[in-house]
Amino acid sequence: MTNVYLNGRFLGSHENPELLVRELKNMRREDKIPSEISISYHPENSEIQIYTDGGRVLRPLIVVEDGKSLLTGELEEKLKNREVFWNELIKKGIIEYIDAEEEESLYIAVTEDKLNPEHTHLEVTPALILGISAGFAPYPEHNSSPRVTMAAAMAKQSLGMYTAAYPARFDSRANVLQNPQTPMVRTDVTNVLNYPTRAAGQNFVVAVMSYEGYNMEDAVIVNKSSVDRGVGRSTFLRTYEAEERSYPGGQRDTFEKPLPEIEGYKSEEYYEELGEEGVIFPEADVDGGDVLIGKTAPPRFLEEIGPFGIVEERRRDSSIGVRHGEWGIVDAVVLTETLEKNKLVKARVRAQRVPELGDKFASRHGQKGICGLLVPHEDMPFTKDGVVPDLIMNPHAIPSRMTVGHILEMLGGKVGSMEGKFINATAFDNDEEEYLREALEANGFKSSGDEVLYDGNTGEKFESEIFIGVIYYQKLHHMVSGKIHARSRGPVQMLTRQPTEGRSREGGLRFGEMERDCLIGHGTAMLLKDRLLDESDKVIIPVCTKCGLIASRDFETKGTICPLCGDVPTENVEVSYAFKLLIDELMCMCIFPKLKLKDRA
Repeated sequence: MTNVYLNGRFLGSHENPELLVRELKNMRREDKIPSEISISYHPENSEIQIYTDGGRVLRPLIVVEDGKSLLTGELEEKLKNREVFWNELIKKGIIEYIDAEEEESLYIAVTEDKLNPEHTHLEVTPALILGISAGFAPYPEHNSSPRVTMAAAMAKQSLGMYTAAYPARFDSRANVLQNPQTPMVRTDVTNVLNYPTRAAGQNFVVAVMSYEGYNMEDAVIVNKSSVDRGVGRSTFLRTYEAEERSYPGGQRDTFEKPLPEIEGYKSEEYYEELGEEGVIFPEADVDGGDVLIGKTAPPRFLEEIGPFGIVEERRRDSSIGVRHGEWGIVDAVVLTETLEKNKLVKARVRAQRVPELGDKFASRHGQKGICGLLVPHEDMPFTKDGVVPDLIMNPHAIPSRMTVGHILEMLGGKVGSMEGKFINATAFDNDEEEYLREALEANGFKSSGDEVLYDGNTGEKFESEIFIGVIYYQKLHHMVSGKIHARSRGPVQMLTRQPTEGRSREGGLRFGEMERDCLIGHGTAMLLKDRLLDESDKVIIPVCTKCGLIASRDFETKGTICPLCGDVPTENVEVSYAFKLLIDELMCMCIFPKLKLKDRA
């Protein structure tokens, strides 16, 4: 008897599993049960698994009977001419959707010419073996699998035209590439996605060579003049918003230009761009900390009664300012209201991001690299025809990564540039290497893609020939301007008095356990003390010399009093505030911590 499970739940047993599975699949193909149901038989476990739940990834396959595809040439023509539709093919049982579980028990032919009587299914197109992100990469079958995975991950991080309506939208943050181009070398997935209308990259002329050592370890050299002409230039948009909230007791926030007497008032320069209503004007230059929306809020606690018996309300500043470390120009300001009829202001700030040292670029083959040097046009190497590369990548990036697809795309881009056409690089069904090599020779190049290059500094010819071609590169949103962080002084946490954490809070840079171990290993005791105490949370506390408790300061006599012994001599001790906090917490739990003092030797 074979056990039958539905969505992992035991239904019962059946004595003829092959018959049951065959009947269920026939019912699915005859449209008697939904096409999304998956039926699979596992003889090794003696069980039939039926799945109907959501979240399963399904892909279409052509049904094969007696070694022949059910999708005949006649049907294909009708499909092209729109006489027959896709859904009809599913209802007729010619095409069926299969999930990963059911696929295990099938025998699928990749192409029609490979069919034999044992096959159960045929691929609609071999490229459908891959998903959208992996299928977007050109020539993926020529790359090692980790690189295809990286290409799929980085395609999602590329900057492009995410929507044509971005000037009218107020997304919390957005990046827009200023001159996006459609790729010269593309796959069928590229066209199906309608990617050319919302491209996210540019076609670069790339030479594979080293340059003064500035492109070691995946760094890339970028032509500074290409950047000046608009290569890799993008705009960063961030929206700030503020709402006039109302509080219990009739109090509410107010949009206004805060006055100096208000609690938490910064200095006047932070508010100088604000209008009378407390809202900044468009096209104003702003920097980190500058106020965009002036807002005052009622006090957090009830105020004390003033000299004439009147409660004086001292409002506090709760203005919205530009984030620390960011800058830009106010792009648009919108005044509207929320569903609760509260006044709402949104201000969008734009900043132009020009490629600089440390910005990340990647091809569609998982070949990522950061900009290591910007070189002026006149110092870049050039070909006999005067072609100067936009980017130079290191030759060491190719052999160990086995990204042959990267090399093929460079050849394809070169052919496409010369012949003014797009090159098909769809997985398993593309313009192959032989075709590209012949086309290069027909256009007067070497079939290998190598060319003679001349040094831009001296004009001398390089002894070795350089591989050069055209390839689609993407600018990724990992930019130096969004990550650079340093701190000398800044805010501290209230509880531990140690520096705050994170770039957004102007935090300190963590000196971790391993860094500490290095200083111990080097015997640099004072440097260790400087990092972990003096520059962190040093505090001087008075300690009672008699009982060892922390004494408290008496503000009337300007002296110190021990809570246990009274007015006895105390000594000032330098400790970390976190240690002082530990002592206080121990005392909360009725533990008596004694500090034993002795003279320094």
